[in-house]
Amino acid sequence: MRAELAGWRGLRGGWRVAARRMAARAFLLTAVWAGGNSTALPGLAQESAAQSPATQPTSVNTDWTQWRGPDRTSMLKSDILASQPNLENLERRWRVEVDASYSGPIVAGNKVFVTETKDRKFEVVRCLDRETGKQLWESQWEGSMKVPFFAAANGSWIRSTPTYNDGRLYICGMKDVLVCLNAETGAELWKIDFPAQYETKLPDFGYVSSPLVDGDDLYTQAGSAVFKLDKRTGELKWRGMQGAQNMMSGGAFSSPIIATLHGQRQIVVQSREELAGLSLETGDVLWRQPVPNFRGMNILTPLVIGNKIFTSTYQGGTFLYDIKLDGGKWSVEQLWKQPTQGYMSSPVVIGNHVYLHLRNQRFTCIDLATGKSTWISEPFGQYWSMIAAGDRILALDEQGDLLLIKANPEKFELLGKQHVSDETTWAHVGFVDRDIFVRELKAMSVYTLTQPKPQ
Repeated sequence: MRAELAGWRGLRGGWRVAARRMAARAFLLTAVWAGGNSTALPGLAQESAAQSPATQPTSVNTDWTQWRGPDRTSMLKSDILASQPNLENLERRWRVEVDASYSGPIVAGNKVFVTETKDRKFEVVRCLDRETGKQLWESQWEGSMKVPFFAAANGSWIRSTPTYNDGRLYICGMKDVLVCLNAETGAELWKIDFPAQYETKLPDFGYVSSPLVDGDDLYTQAGSAVFKLDKRTGELKWRGMQGAQNMMSGGAFSSPIIATLHGQRQIVVQSREELAGLSLETGDVLWRQPVPNFRGMNILTPLVIGNKIFTSTYQGGTFLYDIKLDGGKWSVEQLWKQPTQGYMSSPVVIGNHVYLHLRNQRFTCIDLATGKSTWISEPFGQYWSMIAAGDRILALDEQGDLLLIKANPEKFELLGKQHVSDETTWAHVGFVDRDIFVRELKAMSVYTLTQPKPQ
């Protein structure tokens, strides 16, 4: 009887999620992108307007299955977000206390997946019901570690955001361990201990990069290299771009993306020292570009805009690189560099402008054509995770504030602000239908943008 009741509750929850999805789809419209001056870089406006596969939002926002959302860009087709005038209709649906983590939440169907570090010894994955927050299952393994003392202020708990794909959940534990779980039951399907299996050094700051699934393959930056694995078995297909294994170079902070450059799909990675494009078939490095930084702090996920790549680093500056292919030979040209410095927050691109949270805690708009900041805001918190739709940017500040910003190249426009947590909120915010998923340091909360009341 209990099993039947549980099954009914799960089915009822599934109906609710399905209804919410249908309502969301009914409101979906084509996003409107802001324009800009591109006279300094011929062709840039056309590339931005066309939006390459790596930057155009191509998925209806009914799930949040990986780092930075459906397309790994934080760009959504959602007029629910795009039409928000403010955050006054924000309501909390539920909150569940869990142990500490910096991993962003994953949402698939009626399930929400969160990770945590427990008792300074175990890494835990919990599966929660999306409608109620009730726990459906839990899985754990021994795997906690301590980061160096000078980074200990931000804790030693699990950092990487998992990936959901085809009924499986892929989690990167701090000790360079990749675990694949059955998303329905939490049962372990396979596990790779990179230091043990490939004789690599344990990364000093842990396994930070988030895994990427493409078709039947899983890509991950672990063991100071890039690995291509069979997503079903964990079997190695290739291992490329092997780098140094020391504190300032080993263990990637950024996460890989798939991009099409000059018609060729490839995996684009930012190691702690350089940007590179790798062949999906062989793992061979097609092109590479050193990126100036301080002590390997290349952290944010780069933006691919047409055949160009935008990145910004701690004490290195902000860069736009043009990736070229001529006669079968790849090369890289730096189009511009400007002095503002990004840090941990990954940017979003809207039209011909990039919106970036800076190391100095300010927010800026950068013209892609000229490399100049059109404005820089007053300071906020140390970190933002961002989601964009149309000309709206939803940002979660690590101080527990949710911000709604209009993407305006002319001036900074804050449309709304709501304090959603008294704890720090370093994990990436998630957005599905009308729901906003906030991973507090020691809790998981879900907020809803309620339907505006008729006037």
